[in-house]
Amino acid sequence: MKQTLIGQSSLFLAVLDKVSKLAAIERPVLIMGERGTGKELIAQRLHYLSKRWDKPLVSLNCAALSEGIVDSELFGHEAGSFSGATGKHLGRFERAEGGSLFLDELATTPSSVQEKLLRVIEYGEYERVGGRKTLHSDVRLICATNVNLLELAQQGAFRSDLLDRLAFDVILLPRLQQRRDDILLLAEHFALRMCQELALPLFASFSAQCQQRLLEYAWPGNVRELKNVVERAVYLNPDPAQPISEIIFNPFAGLNEVGNTENPSPSQQDIENSTISLPLDYKHWQQTQDIQLLKQALQHAQHNQKNAAGLLGLSYHQFRGMLRKYKMV
Repeated sequence: MKQTLIGQSSLFLAVLDKVSKLAAIERPVLIMGERGTGKELIAQRLHYLSKRWDKPLVSLNCAALSEGIVDSELFGHEAGSFSGATGKHLGRFERAEGGSLFLDELATTPSSVQEKLLRVIEYGEYERVGGRKTLHSDVRLICATNVNLLELAQQGAFRSDLLDRLAFDVILLPRLQQRRDDILLLAEHFALRMCQELALPLFASFSAQCQQRLLEYAWPGNVRELKNVVERAVYLNPDPAQPISEIIFNPFAGLNEVGNTENPSPSQQDIENSTISLPLDYKHWQQTQDIQLLKQALQHAQHNQKNAAGLLGLSYHQFRGMLRKYKMV
């Protein structure tokens, strides 16, 4: 399913405006941002708004490959250049000829590869691994990183001359937490797509409580994390005709408690050890106890209502009924 750039916050719109201006300029571009902020989508926009739009856009995640493999994948290799090289291999630069090459996780590239990248940028020349023939390249380089390359260069961990060539201009992507106006817009977009994937007839929106939790969450994983959280909420929603009332931020929550039955339940201990002063208003006391238990269970389950129901030995629908009874939803 094709991904798109969505947002209306001032920071996001400023980024899109800058991308539109840079797309027309035949210079390398450096994209910096945390994981999950959409660096690859920005690279795609740069390419398809440029005059190279009808030529190849080739990508490579540099962090996924070892030093020798990165070299070969970028520049290609000749037959017999190393063990297992039974034939000539075209590198990403050759495959991207006339178009754009997107290099993600640039900071992980070894020094030898950085030196070759510098030569391609300066002279448009490179050689295949194990080859002697100089090849010429007409490729626009778009690079991305989630670390501060300026600091790495100052520490000697990244070539400063390569950084100078790449940084004709730098696109800085904001964190999702800085794009508060976009959170609910993106959440609804991902929810609608998930409903289509599940063949659901409609998306009944998020409850007001869920919307508030989405807005207040820090989103360390940025847009990618938001997508996972929303899609999880849609498929777990027991009644698609009703607004989503549960949000699970951490699917691993409660992992350590699974199977732990060494201690009696808090409710049992409370019953055995508590002292009640009589006379009392039983209905008011029972309501107070129920609400307190519901709140404790929700807090312990990180507001996962299904898990909270299990903690109290209730079915999900029984638990939901109690929440409605005490107007907690």
